[in-house]
Amino acid sequence: MGFNFSAPFSRLQRVGAIAITWPAANQLRQRPTPRRTSLRQFDNAVLREPSLSLLAAKRLLDILGSATGLLILALPLIGIAIAIKMTSPGPVFFRQKRYGYHNRRFWILKFRTMYVDLSDQRGTQQAKSDDPRVTPLGRILRKASLDELPQLINVLKGDMSLVGPRPHVPGMLANGMLYEEFIPYYFQRHNMRPGVTGLAQVNGFRGTTTDPAAALARVDCDLQYIEKWSLGLDIRIIVRTIMTELTSGSGH
Repeated sequence: MGFNFSAPFSRLQRVGAIAITWPAANQLRQRPTPRRTSLRQFDNAVLREPSLSLLAAKRLLDILGSATGLLILALPLIGIAIAIKMTSPGPVFFRQKRYGYHNRRFWILKFRTMYVDLSDQRGTQQAKSDDPRVTPLGRILRKASLDELPQLINVLKGDMSLVGPRPHVPGMLANGMLYEEFIPYYFQRHNMRPGVTGLAQVNGFRGTTTDPAAALARVDCDLQYIEKWSLGLDIRIIVRTIMTELTSGSGH
């Protein structure tokens, strides 16, 4: 696809990250925490986007996949919506501004899993285990990642893709500071539409971003996905996501 990346991913190992193909998530924990100053070598890294024809093919896959998913899951989606309304006061959906393609912001849709008066609209306070803000039904939805299903609507609208870097809330923190301050090349992850799932998620880098090594590896996975992107890779990630969610869920 003619990518130009001035800092090869093999060099990531020098800052405590990993060159990711399909590793176990626990490999990262065995590596040293990256030093803040060592990240500066990637300040000038540049990723070029895929060609228009390849992006059109990806968009076609998104339209077909999201439309099919919404049709197949129509009854479960309606059932979840009714259950939310019956178990706690408030709207069915949780809407929040997220970073999208080329840093443009959009409203992401999720099933509401928190009590309205306790939820964090800005999203800077990440959910944790036994979070008192989460409703009993919300715990089930988050455990099985069912709260993410309304994002198929975002995909159909063109705000998101089935596969891509997960959309972050503006102002998201990593290692106690703004993500873009912690990782200077952070915004390059927005060179593709954000995804319902992604390479980072199937490699286990999801949930909290307080651990600096995990926060760094998550972004490096996103850049590696953009560099190596193909329709075949998207399909493998989708299949792996479905298999993972059928057997377990993280609740994040």
